[in-house]
Amino acid sequence: MASSWRKHGQYEYRVLTIDRGTSVPDARKLLTEEAEYGRWELARTRLYLGGERRVWLRRKVIRATSTL
Repeated sequence: MASSWRKHGQYEYRVLTIDRGTSVPDARKLLTEEAEYGRWELARTRLYLGGERRVWLRRKVIRATSTL
């Protein structure tokens, strides 16, 4: 599994590449954990010829403003 990060506008994106050897229940468990603990939501899913899956996760970027 590979991962990359991107920021665009008010969202931060993470792209996960899941190889074809990963079972569907294992992929589901991985994505559930990311959503639960990393506060990610599913933005896009793509299944490629050969069985590789690419999943785009996103979460809102929280910008803190100084109060001093």
